[in-house]
Amino acid sequence: QVQLKESGGGSVRSGGSLQLACRISGMTYASVCVTWFRQRFGEERERVASIGTTGTTLYADPVKGRFTVSADNPKVAVYLQKSNLMPEDSGTYYCATDRLTIGMNRHLELGQIPPATDFEFWGQGTQVSVAS
Repeated sequence: QVQLKESGGGSVRSGGSLQLACRISGMTYASVCVTWFRQRFGEERERVASIGTTGTTLYADPVKGRFTVSADNPKVAVYLQKSNLMPEDSGTYYCATDRLTIGMNRHLELGQIPPATDFEFWGQGTQVSVAS
C-alpha cells in the first residue's frame, strides 16, 4: 500500500522560506512521478512542481525561480524548497505520486506538469500560511 506524508508547513512572513518534505512508503513501480499541488480555500487544486525518476523537474510559472523540487530517490522522499514566499503561496500543499505512464510522460516531455487526475496516491496535505 502506497502512503505519502507531507511535513514542513507553517506560518512565515513575505520573503521567508520553508522546506516541505513528502515521505513515501510502499512504492514498487520502477518509474514514478511525484508532483506537488496546492489548494487555496475555495479554489481548485493547482499544480506546483513535478519530479520524475529520470530527474526531470517542472515548475508552474508562478513559482519558477522561487521553488525547487528535489529528491535523492523520488520513491522515498521528495522535497520542495520554497523561497521568497508571497501571500498568494498560502494554502494546503499536497504531494501525489503514481507510476510514470505513457500519458504522464507525454505531459513531461511537453513541459507540462501532469494534472491531478493522473495521480492515484495522495498525502493528507500540509498547511502553509504567508503573511504580508
